[in-house]
Amino acid sequence: MLEKVIIPQIYLPILYIAVAVLIHGILKKLIKTVISAKERNLEKGSYNYKKSETLKILLCNFMKYIIGIFTILAILTVYGVDVSSVLAGLGIVGVLLGLALQDFAKDIIAGIGIVLENQYAIGDYVTIGDFTGEVIFLGLKTTRIRSFDGKTKIIANHNITEITNLSMVDSKAIVDVEISYEEDIERTKKVLISLAKKLTKTLPDLTDEVQVLGIEALKDSSVTYRLIASTKSMSHYNVQRLMREEVKKCLDEEKIKIPYPQIEVHHGK
Repeated sequence: MLEKVIIPQIYLPILYIAVAVLIHGILKKLIKTVISAKERNLEKGSYNYKKSETLKILLCNFMKYIIGIFTILAILTVYGVDVSSVLAGLGIVGVLLGLALQDFAKDIIAGIGIVLENQYAIGDYVTIGDFTGEVIFLGLKTTRIRSFDGKTKIIANHNITEITNLSMVDSKAIVDVEISYEEDIERTKKVLISLAKKLTKTLPDLTDEVQVLGIEALKDSSVTYRLIASTKSMSHYNVQRLMREEVKKCLDEEKIKIPYPQIEVHHGK
């Protein structure tokens, strides 16, 4: 007959932790495999893709908490703690913990709500309060946002009440071009329209044609023409820089003057 293997009590907590780590690793890999299979049909960087990535992180975090709780309960039984009485007493303890951990519970509920309502996902650019940046982490308790200058802000989910999601629609690249009053209006407009057609074919991250809206303003020393273009979310900064560079080259080639401040000095007798 096979003898019953007896594991010394001192090793049981280590065994439970090892099993918990193993189960966590298997389930984590399973979640990533299932969601990654779904992402194969999604365009990388699209909103649905980012939503899947966010869901993957949330499920892994939730699973980690559940496994951790059961592991702790299992270890308590090793030391003679009556887990059933502990669970039965959770009603009273739960009230006390509920008062102490109200914000924690609010964070979790808010985190689930953010995902279910598609408020934002990892990779989105958002403005929360007076802070704007890219969402680099979304957990059950906190959200982390990294600004353009590298600063990272960690915000408790329940404190997020107003969100401006900059990634849900295309961005607009807007470039104003200052032209001297001495230049011919019709010729200038034709040159800019021709340039717009060229930019439409060459600029990256465009979602529509570059357009010349015409004269935007008549200033003290210049006529302002406006060019606009729809771009992929948050790509308008780079597109605007490239547009200004090409506008400068084009105006130089066509000998169209760009006004700049000048001081006229009169010498008295």
